[in-house]
Formats: sequence, C-alpha cells, structure tokens
Amino acid sequence: MKIKLQQVIDAVEQADDNWTGFYDTHTGETVWQGDRFFDDDYGETAELIETSGNRFYRFPTKFDIHEYSIMEDFVDNFPSGAIRNELMNAIHGRGAFRRFKDTLYRYGIEQSWYDYQAEAYKQIAIRWCRDEGLEYEE
Repeated sequence: MKIKLQQVIDAVEQADDNWTGFYDTHTGETVWQGDRFFDDDYGETAELIETSGNRFYRFPTKFDIHEYSIMEDFVDNFPSGAIRNELMNAIHGRGAFRRFKDTLYRYGIEQSWYDYQAEAYKQIAIRWCRDEGLEYEE
C-alpha cells in the first residue's frame, strides 16, 4: 500500500503541541493521539499504538518540522535588498513569528512565503516517507 503524499503533508501542517498523528498501515488512515489532557480516548489510542507492532508510523511532529528554520531559509533565499533586510531583522528575538508575518503582509509577499512553506512541507513529507521506508504517491 502506498501512502498519499498529501496525507503526510496534511499531518505536517496540522502538527502541534497537543496532538500527534500516526499513519495506520492497516486502514491507510491518519490516527490522532492527543495528550492526556485533550484526548478523551488517550489511553485507548495509546494502547492500540503501543501494542500493534509496526502497524502505526508516527508522522513528523512540530519538533521535527522546525518552522523557525523554514523561515530562516526563506529569508536567506529571498533576493537581496531592503525587504530581505527587514525580514532578517523581523525573525530575531521574542515575537519573531508575528513580526515575520507582519512584514510579509506589509510588503504583499505572503504568497511567496506560503509557496515556500508548502514546498518545505512537501520535502519534509518525502523525507519522512523515505526514512520510514514507505512508498508514496503524489
């Protein structure tokens, strides 16, 4: 069974502190396990995942994705000039994500960021499939 690359990308996009996604090789579906404070089925889901051998593959988590690194790469690859300099200043210190987004909107370049981010997520998804030994289809 091949996993659809979009399914992995969706899991990457939805990664957060409270939920972890798993690929279920038996059903081909994504199973979400929340932390014990958010997920009413936490114990049930955790037991199923723990006792099912190689049935479940954990999708990349927020910590595997490194959103800040993606922002840095975007800025590093942005054409030289005043906008790049402002983006470089925006991503340093407390509130970097908010300042970065504000700068994107101020210059009307948010679509460039979304395109760059989408490609980064796709590459993370492809790398995850390869690392896990899973075949994928676009």
